[in-house]
Amino acid sequence: MRDKRGPHVMNHTSPIERILRGAALTIVVLFFMFPIFWILLMSVQTNETILRSPPSMVFTPTLQNYQALITGRLETQAGSLDIEFMQNLWNSVILSVGSVALALVLGVPAAYAFARHKFRGSEDIAFTLLSFRFAPPLLVLLPLTMYFQELGLADTYVGLIWVYQLICLPLILWIVRGYFEDISPDVEHAYRIAGHSWLSTFRKIALPLAGPGIAAAGLLAFIFAWNNFIFALVLASADKQPVTVGALNFITASGIQYGQIAAAVIMSIAPTLALALYAQRYLVEGLSLGAVKG
Repeated sequence: MRDKRGPHVMNHTSPIERILRGAALTIVVLFFMFPIFWILLMSVQTNETILRSPPSMVFTPTLQNYQALITGRLETQAGSLDIEFMQNLWNSVILSVGSVALALVLGVPAAYAFARHKFRGSEDIAFTLLSFRFAPPLLVLLPLTMYFQELGLADTYVGLIWVYQLICLPLILWIVRGYFEDISPDVEHAYRIAGHSWLSTFRKIALPLAGPGIAAAGLLAFIFAWNNFIFALVLASADKQPVTVGALNFITASGIQYGQIAAAVIMSIAPTLALALYAQRYLVEGLSLGAVKG
């Protein structure tokens, strides 16, 4: 007998189930957001307030930590200290944006080639490129330092951006390759039969269809490049170092400046957080692209 309720039957959840689900979600959000909330509180406190025992949630907020970072003048018990945090922040933007842009220019066509053109040894080549992401940075630091000194690339933005390809390029190559493989080649074949070139097919068909995946891969590569520490520590001087290395300046002879470190953390994660929120739609579309294959 046919069900008169139709093909779509609403799935009603009980109030207790909704309450439990909301409580579980709240606990998860609080668990992951609490460290950021605590660092935010530390960023508006003085060192004396942070280090008092027992700790207290009652304090008078202050913006002097952020003021010290922006003005480049840090006041400590041993006297004033010049810091270049804003220059470090700008260095992070240059290195991350430059390395991701170069990785996209090199990695997206390579990913398309690996996805569409199978040849002897293609999987071995792709895995070799991916292995650069697995290798520890210390494995390549010494030869890179020697080569960079010979080529004049040491302590330059160009040299650091090129080194950051060890982080960005393998990640973009493998992620974008998967999205290209999810796209049916029949669409491209139909476009080619109409008389269009390979380059036109790649630019007008493949790239738009894989756009969300490319955006997601670029975002992840940007975050990994932004958080890199060891390459810039060894291969760059103070005026080229990003915020991850510049935070070491807050460890002074008079002690560790916890308030300034917390303010630096908040200011350094703000760009990546804003970018992640802006690109959230592309991340969801990218995941959906891989889920509806076939």
